[in-house]
Formats: sequence, C-alpha cells, structure tokens
Amino acid sequence: MQETAPQGTFGWWRRIALWKKILAGLALGVLAGALLGETASVFKPLGDIFINAIMMLIVPLVFSTLVVGITSMRDPQKMGRIGARTITLYLVTTAFAISIGLVLSTLLQPGVGVGLSFDAEVSANEAPSLMSILINLVPRNPIDALANGNIMQIIVFAIGLGISLTLIGDKGEPVMKVFDSFAEAMYKLTGLVMAFAPFGVFGLIAHVSGQYGLEILLPLAKLIGVVYLASILHVLVIYSGFISLLGRLNPVRYLKGSLDAIVVAFSSASSAGTLPVSIRCAQKNLGVSEGVSGFVLPVGATINMDGTALYQGVVVLFIAQMTGTDLSMMDYGMIVATGTLASIGTAGVPGAGLIMLSIVMAQIGLPLEAIAVVAGIDRILDMARTSVNVAGDLMVTTLVGKSEGELNEEIYNNSRS
Repeated sequence: MQETAPQGTFGWWRRIALWKKILAGLALGVLAGALLGETASVFKPLGDIFINAIMMLIVPLVFSTLVVGITSMRDPQKMGRIGARTITLYLVTTAFAISIGLVLSTLLQPGVGVGLSFDAEVSANEAPSLMSILINLVPRNPIDALANGNIMQIIVFAIGLGISLTLIGDKGEPVMKVFDSFAEAMYKLTGLVMAFAPFGVFGLIAHVSGQYGLEILLPLAKLIGVVYLASILHVLVIYSGFISLLGRLNPVRYLKGSLDAIVVAFSSASSAGTLPVSIRCAQKNLGVSEGVSGFVLPVGATINMDGTALYQGVVVLFIAQMTGTDLSMMDYGMIVATGTLASIGTAGVPGAGLIMLSIVMAQIGLPLEAIAVVAGIDRILDMARTSVNVAGDLMVTTLVGKSEGELNEEIYNNSRS
C-alpha cells in the first residue's frame, strides 16, 4: 500500500528533514541569545531535558547494539578484522587532524599580537600509563560499569557476552532474541527523543549564545576562527576524501546523512551524548548494518577524538605564539605524537579537551597557566571539535561497512533518506 503524505495542521512540519529542523532550532537559538543576552538562559531547561533524554539512551543502546552486533557476525575473525580496520582509520585521521591544526596555526598566526595575560594556576595532568589503561578496560563489576556509564568497560563486557552467546550455539538463541528486541525498542525510543531535538538544540544554543558576549569573544576571535576553519577543512577534505577515494562513495551523501548527528554534537558538545543519534544516522541514512554500526560507533565515541587533536594543535601553537616561545621541529613532532595518543584517552564529555591539552603543553614546556586564557571560550571550541569527532565516527563506520559488504548502497544513495 502506498503511504500517503501526512495530513493535518502539522503535516508540513513532518515533511521537513530532521537536520533542517535542528538547524532552524540552532539559528533561532543564536538569535534569541543575541537579543536577550543572559536572559536567554530561561530556555536552558529545554536543552537540559534534551541532554538528559539523550544520556538516558546511551548505556542501554550501546550495550544492546554491541551484543546484537557481535552475535550477528558469528565469526570472531571478522570481528578482529573490523576492530583492526577501525582503530587504524581512527589513528590515521587523528594524525591528519592535529597536522591540519598545526599548519593553519603556523600560516595564520592566531596568537601573534594577542595582548592577554594569565595568572591562574593550572596543574599538570599525568598521562595514564598503557598498563593502567589496559587494566581499567576490564570491569570488576559490569553492573557498576553500566550504572556509572563507563563506555569502554561496557564495550569490553558486551563483546565478551556477545562472543559467549555465539559460542554456546542454540542455547544462546533465546537471549539473542531478547537483545535483538531490546535494541529495536531502543532505536524506536531514540526516534522519539529526536523528535524533540529542534527544541532542545534551541534551548542549548540560546543559553550558550547569551552567555558569551562580544567582550569575551573579540580578543580571541582569531583563535576561534582558526579552530572552526580547521574543523571544516578536516571534514570536507579528509573525511570526504576518504569516503570518495577509499569507499568510492558520494561524499555529499555522507555529509547529508551525517547532519543530524553533527548538529546535535555541535549543540551538546558531547561525543558520547550524540551516540544514539549517530547510530540512527548510520543505519537509517547511510545504510550501515546493525552489526558494524553497533560495534564501530561505540568504540569511536570512546577513542576517536580527531577534533580534540586538531584543537590541541591550534591552541598549543596559539599559546606558543602568544608567549613568544619558539618551537623546534622536535617540539612539532612531540605535539603530533602526544596529541594523537592523548586524544584517544580523552573522555567523550564536554570540557575533557582541557585536561588533555595540559598533557601536551607539559611535554613541550609551555606554561600551563596559559590554559586559563582559552578556558573561558572552551565551550565554543568544544562544540566545533565534538562535531569533527562525530563526523569522523560516521566516516569510519561507513568505510568499514563498505569494506565488509555491510553497507546498503540503495539507502546510502537515497537523497530522501
């Protein structure tokens, strides 16, 4: 039976693509913040409700989709192959990201002539050792990991459970069906939450726009501009280039199919918080299978921090230029190496980039107190780098899906999806 067009008073609203609705909410939020100033915080509860609803989805959605993804593969070798490709792509694009940040900062010199002082003390953060990272991957209590939202521990437990269900054969089928039904219910709940997205984005952006006035933004406008320019170039050149050259796919379709998640990432500044929307985009808009998207995206939300690495490259050079510190080629190499490795350990939550920034600065001897200069605008920079992170997650998911023959190109190429 042919589906009829929506009728009634709100039929026009249903026919508008979700990303267009979200962009409309974003634009109205900026306007409300500009007109109302700090009074625009009255709309913040709308954003808080939306963020709470998104955060509500993360743990059950990640856990159920990972178990379903692992059990649907039925082949441990395939899972290992997908994992290796995923991590390799994330590391390569992270190195590209921090290099783009360094090149643009070197060319545009955002820190030259910035007359800002700093006197706030900032303590150095120690990078966790490889051994402690590996030990902390395995949860002592999986229920505690689920309750605290420890994504990496949840991933490890879900992978172990999924492999075990596969290995026990027919006895695992009833439990697999339960997880499959639960995952479908979570997909539907994600769709219901996303219907509220335009209003939540409006509330978030109105608050942020009203909170930051010109007196804060103008002295650091060049830094903000370089971070945003580098972010746009990374998505349009590196990600779209990978999609076109490695995947032999239309990069415009990738960008359009990812817009819902990118805009939510921009407004929430949380990679983990955007994960339910990313999974929905990967499956409904880009045609990636449940198995691949359910495995690659949760891993990406935890270890893929291209935007954070890019941000570190720009800000470190900004501070070096501002303080008149000359950096050697060895320092540049150290920034790339440390930034790439440190970004992997950055939690997918707002503000975590500042923690990793202090690690990179400590490695090349820059004054940690200078972080206070950019801390005031970190939220604005965080919005850009989180958008890059999420766009990267979806790019890698699409390429892995294509390489494994688990990408429905009919869905991918459907301009109306």
